[in-house]
Amino acid sequence: MLTKMINIKDIQTNINDLLLIALEGTEIIFTENNIPLARLTPMANSISRQAGLHKGVIWTSEDFDEPLPESFWTEHS
Repeated sequence: MLTKMINIKDIQTNINDLLLIALEGTEIIFTENNIPLARLTPMANSISRQAGLHKGVIWTSEDFDEPLPESFWTEHS
């Protein structure tokens, strides 16, 4: 991935061009006095979550919300 550094004073006048450059795969780093402040990168294509995809793989014990025993808080490991 290519990287381009932009002074924050130049962001507002060039934002449309910067977005296009980022969408093409160039990482944009916003700087002030040559100090990096923020990064502009394209959003990753995310896959929608699907409920029940791994049904039966994850489980929760019956006592998961019970208070922890006193020994958990007082014993040192």
